[in-house]
Amino acid sequence: MRQFIVLGHDAPVDAEFSLDDIAGGAGRLDVLCRCVNSAFFLSHAIREDVRAHLVLGDEFTVSFEGSDLRRLNPDERSTAALVRNALDEREEAIGHMPVETSPGVSLTRRGFEPLLDALDGTVVQLHEDGDPIVGVEPPEDPIFVLSDHNDFTDEEATLLDAAADRRVRLGPERLHADHAITVAHNYLDTDGFETY
Repeated sequence: MRQFIVLGHDAPVDAEFSLDDIAGGAGRLDVLCRCVNSAFFLSHAIREDVRAHLVLGDEFTVSFEGSDLRRLNPDERSTAALVRNALDEREEAIGHMPVETSPGVSLTRRGFEPLLDALDGTVVQLHEDGDPIVGVEPPEDPIFVLSDHNDFTDEEATLLDAAADRRVRLGPERLHADHAITVAHNYLDTDGFETY
């Protein structure tokens, strides 16, 4: 299982946002939607062995389960609609118990730290100061942690330093989070860029 956690620092924590302004009025929700799409879409298929978690404002987590996903389309607006529908059910999310808001989409009242504590796998922080990924053995059940258009906060960085099993960089240039997910998939798909 591959998992991706994307921290949405300015993302909405309620459903009161317009799908016509996800790049501005919805706190750059467009970035998070592109990450979801990069996590799941292949040409004419969806990756079923993937989970993606959007941490919204360190209050809620919207999780996407590839094996159960329905109604995910390769455009930001429809993905944002799935997030908005999830947030519309936030009163039903009690504690860390998830509420399924659409097939393969669920919402929990969980921020970054409790989410990390709940997941099993190898935590991998993608960071420009990490070890080059070409020299790192692909981990079992990786959990890649990324940030939106903002850097990790000091608190998040401290938490990641303690939780991360590996800190890697994908290349010499800083990438958008959604592009980093695509490169991470290619790294895993090719067994560390060894098998094509």
